[in-house]
Formats: sequence, C-alpha cells, structure tokens
Amino acid sequence: MSDHRSLLQENDPELFAALCGEEQRQREGIELIPSENYTYPEVLALLGSVFTNKYSEGYPGKRYYGGQEYTDEIENLARQRACEVFRAQHANVQPLSGSAMNQASYLGVLKPGDRILAMDLSHGGHLTHGAPVSHMGRLFDFARYKTLPRSGAIDYDHVRDMALAHKPRLLICGYSSYPGDLDYARFKEIAVEVGALTMADISHFGGLVAANVMANPLDAGFDIVTTTTHKSLRGPRGGLILCRDELARDIDSSVFPGLQGGPHMNQVAAVAVTLKHAASEGFARYAGQVLENASAFADALLDQGVSLVTGGTKNHLLVMDTIQSFGIDGRTAQDVLDTVAITTNKQVIPDDPLPPFKGSGVRLGTPAATTRGMDTNHMRQIALWTLQALRNRDDAAQLTTIAAEVKAFCREFPVPGLA
Repeated sequence: MSDHRSLLQENDPELFAALCGEEQRQREGIELIPSENYTYPEVLALLGSVFTNKYSEGYPGKRYYGGQEYTDEIENLARQRACEVFRAQHANVQPLSGSAMNQASYLGVLKPGDRILAMDLSHGGHLTHGAPVSHMGRLFDFARYKTLPRSGAIDYDHVRDMALAHKPRLLICGYSSYPGDLDYARFKEIAVEVGALTMADISHFGGLVAANVMANPLDAGFDIVTTTTHKSLRGPRGGLILCRDELARDIDSSVFPGLQGGPHMNQVAAVAVTLKHAASEGFARYAGQVLENASAFADALLDQGVSLVTGGTKNHLLVMDTIQSFGIDGRTAQDVLDTVAITTNKQVIPDDPLPPFKGSGVRLGTPAATTRGMDTNHMRQIALWTLQALRNRDDAAQLTTIAAEVKAFCREFPVPGLA
C-alpha cells in the first residue's frame, strides 16, 4: 500500500472504505455508460501531484503569480498537443468542465440575448445546449431543432428551415445521446446561409475524432469545437476549446478572467499526457475497436427484437427503448442492470412522455469496456446478459446467477490503474 493510501486509511477510515468500495465496484462490474471511461495511470498520478498546490491565474508567459516555470511548460505542451491532434489553430485547455467550456464559448463570441440554434435535449442534445433549466438557457435565446419522429435521425432540411426562420447568431451541433454521425458540411452550409457562427460540441466522441475514426468538424471549417477530456479521450475531467485564430483572444479572455479564476494545473498536466496518448497508433486502434464493439452490441440487441433509437448506431453509443422492448421505464431497467453489475443510465427518448428521472430508455456505450480489452465477441455476451436480466427481472435467483457470471467475467479484464 502506498504511503498516501496508508495515511488516508489511518486518518479517515470512512473515506478510505468508500474509496475501496468504489475500486471494487469498478473491478467487478461492466461499465456501459457511454460518457464514462477508465483513465490512464499517468493521469491518476498527475491529478494527485504537486501541481495541485500551484495557483496559475493567467496564461503562459502572462501569469499573475510567480513560480510558473513548470506550469507554463505543461500548459504549452497541452495546447500544442491539442492543436496537433485536432488540427486546430488555437486551443484553450483551462476549462474546469464541459459545462464551463461551453459557457465560455457562448460568452466569448455572443452577447446575452443573442439567438442560438441547437439540438433539443430530449432528442439527444445536451443540457448546456440551451435547456430551459440551465443558466445559459435563460441568458441566451435558444431555438431547438428535433430529430425525425420515426427514424430518430437529424432532418437537415428541418434544421435549415429553423435557421432561416430564427436567424441564429450561433449554430450548434453535437450530442449526448444521439446514436448517429453528423454532416458537418451541411451544418456549415446552413450557417453560412444565415450568417451564423458554427460550433460543434464533440464531448462524447472527442477521442474518436482525435483518432480520426470519426469526422473532424474543424476540417469542415467550423469556428469553434469543444470537447471534454474524459469520456472517449480517457483523460481527466475537464474541458477543451478549439477555435480559429481570429477567435482566440475572445475565447481566452472569456475563460479567464471572464468565467474562471486559476486553472487546475494538475488537471492541465493530465490533459497534456492524455493528448500524447491520443496521438498514438495504439489509441487509434482503441478508437476503432470502440466503434466495432458498439456496432456488434447494437446488432446483438436488434437480433433479439430490441428497439433502438435510430435503429442502431453509427458511433460509440446506443439508446434502447425499454418501454417498447421490455414494458418497463428506463429507471427500472437501470436498477435491474445494477443488480447484475452492469452499469447504465436511464435516458429520455425523442418526444418522451416520461420525465427525465424515469425516461423511456437506457443509454449504453462501449468506451469503458473497450478500454479493458473487451472485443466484439465479449459485447455479444454482454448483450445476452443484459437481455436475460431485463427479461427475468422478477426472478431473484436468475439475477444472482447473472451477477456471479458478470463478476467472474470481469476478473479477466483488469481496470487500468487498479491492481
């Protein structure tokens, strides 16, 4: 046991017990929430490093405190690597979270009250894309486009019609629970037609874009691209803003001093090492396997008559309609799968009549399972366990058997960073 862990065990046994419990949960279960992943051991080391101690308000070469030799070095490395990996002109690596990076982006290029056209939350968008309950939804005038009723796909003619009607200052694409790909050229064309800036939030699939297994919106001429640094990138929790050089000053001043104070330099250091991994051949192979696993998982469920939003997946996630498939809401399905050590999250589906805390679906994804070395054959087995659990949800003995099989299976796939 490391000295740090020994100190925690001695000084705060309650927290130490919670830490050990979470480590055990992660080892013994299959993580299918598409926005979660297992980070690199180097990231864990840097997050707990002495960079935690350092205040670094400002930017490299322009800090407000002394003692910045090494903080400047790591932030410059992170910015340089972000630009190289994503083919960006400028990168800001200081946002503390995904929400903060999107807020800083809006506030950097818009004025309060400006109109934004973005994807509706219930149709696969994100809370920060203008949901009425969010502060940004109150600060800016959002119009929200929806997906097609039957297929669940984006209707670009509908997006264009809304853009022509609402004349947004900013057009956003990106998603949190949309199992499709995006036509960035079409979004850009619509934006140019109405004189709008373009922004793509690729938080959920940023790693797949970095690895070039999914399209890069910057290649289509987008003005701003944002991504979180965990999820499919496998880094620390944080945000990253990429933009054209012309917008760099506005974006940087919006992050600091506009929205945040000192950046978390332990996080910035962890982002830097994450981006080094993202540029490797091994990461490209990993990202390709994530997509193959998602496709195999979706096919296995479809073969058993399960209803999926959009009829499958073209990315790393899928959304299962649990009402239609099993006659239960998403919260119930999530709870059942928890009992067999398969972690998912309840999800609303397009035009869902149920509230978000129930939802009519469950969102599933393959980044974390792929990180542990699981392949397409393993995903078909996981699909089988998922179906068995949901179809036998009232059979306690059957659920106990499935849970034991899942835990035995997981022992074959170590979690990175956990002994």
